[in-house]
Amino acid sequence: MLIVELAFTPTPERLAARPAHRALLGDLHADGRLVAAGPWADDTGALLIFDVEREDLDRILAADPYYRTPGVDITAVRPWAPLFGPRRDG
Repeated sequence: MLIVELAFTPTPERLAARPAHRALLGDLHADGRLVAAGPWADDTGALLIFDVEREDLDRILAADPYYRTPGVDITAVRPWAPLFGPRRDG
């Protein structure tokens, strides 16, 4: 699994791009590639958990213009090996 951490700054572009981004996240969740996603409670960023390989994640990030929108910065992409909760077999 891969974790994507985002940092937000307040911009009208980010808020305008958010509905389309959330629709794409819904599709990714429905097909099992997105395990969970959501903003920090103070809306300064977000955390996304993907169950994909890095090459697939790169394609996902490139296909969603939200990640290139002013006010949205990808601060980290990290491999994650959960001990409890969702986990790939193997």
